Amino acid sequence: GSSSSNRRHSSRSIKRRKFDDELVESSLPQKPQRKSSDGLPVEDFGKISSSSVPEESKSTRTIQDSSRRFSANSEKKSSKRKKIKKTRQAFAAVKDMGRWKPTDDIMLIDAVEQVQDLNLVHIGVKFSCHFTLEEVQERWYALLYDPVISALAKQAMKSLPREIAYVAHQKALFSKSEEDILSKVLTSSLPGPEIFENLLNENSHIFREGRTVPILEKHWNLMKQHQLIEDQTVQSLPQGDHILSFSDAEDMIDDQDLSAPRDEAVEHEMRISDRKQKREIKQLEEELPKWECLVSHVTGIPTQELDQHTVAVLRGRLVRYLMRSREISLGRSTETSTVDIDLSLEGPASKVSRRQGSIKMKTNGDFVFTNEGKRPLFVDGQPVHNGSKAKLFHESVLEIGLLRFVFLINQQLIN
Repeated sequence: GSSSSNRRHSSRSIKRRKFDDELVESSLPQKPQRKSSDGLPVEDFGKISSSSVPEESKSTRTIQDSSRRFSANSEKKSSKRKKIKKTRQAFAAVKDMGRWKPTDDIMLIDAVEQVQDLNLVHIGVKFSCHFTLEEVQERWYALLYDPVISALAKQAMKSLPREIAYVAHQKALFSKSEEDILSKVLTSSLPGPEIFENLLNENSHIFREGRTVPILEKHWNLMKQHQLIEDQTVQSLPQGDHILSFSDAEDMIDDQDLSAPRDEAVEHEMRISDRKQKREIKQLEEELPKWECLVSHVTGIPTQELDQHTVAVLRGRLVRYLMRSREISLGRSTETSTVDIDLSLEGPASKVSRRQGSIKMKTNGDFVFTNEGKRPLFVDGQPVHNGSKAKLFHESVLEIGLLRFVFLINQQLIN
């Protein structure tokens, strides 16, 4: 009980946050009020201090300024959000536009107004980059029916500089009526700038706005190059009922007129050169059997090994050597010495001499192998030493170092 009586309590009231109206009221000075005889409070305006009036005005001004700032900040934030949304929508629309530029849209719209054909627009208009016919069609339909893309394209075309837009408008295709007027300017009259200027003034309702004399003259020269002027088309048509075909025109040409005149000196030189070449060919044909020893790779496909020019064949695992002369040499070819049959093409030939030996066909049709190398070799399992000879038969096996060959004889050719 004593502890409860000694407990200390705060006499201070509980503090709470003040609202705006309480802030205004608390800022005013508290003055003791006099009561009238009726018991109602009476304000003493004469005794109010002069300092109380500016304090009240200051507090109210600060509150009004803070409310104005808050409203301005909220308006700025809302406007920023709207701008961000608009820019995001614009970026999405630009992203959907792809490679199309405002100048491309101007040229597309002008060309469609001139020729009314998207195929001709795709062929004739040179855009900033290559577009397929499907892309041109999709872009035109988007400009017509897509409100987002059409509004964005319209805004982009309006924001273009006047000079760039003027150049894009000048590239508009020529309509059929404009080309009909230009085709009446004959090539025989050799037209100058004055003629095109008069033509432009007389037909101002037909020619597109922005057409100038140089543009008309340039397009007229282009039409002249492609034979589209009236006097050119008349000259190109055949006269009369008979239409001249290419074969008829070819028959009318005399071949003698096309041929060059004969030159005796040139013909004499050609005869001498021809005789010299024939002599060289005959000499090579005579020397060919002496040096002819062909090497061909074995591909696994069955081929005819013995033909009418092959006397014998030395066939290995990878390479087959054709013997087409009476005597051939075997060995390993180097930079200083060459042989008819290079055994290094078959495999490792480190134990093969540069001049290992020779194969010679006698007059009676027998084949003899002579060993001229340092190491011995084997013919049908029998060793053949240096300087020794061995007779080769059909399907004889010749072993030189690590290499093994089968000797085949064309008996029909020998007989």
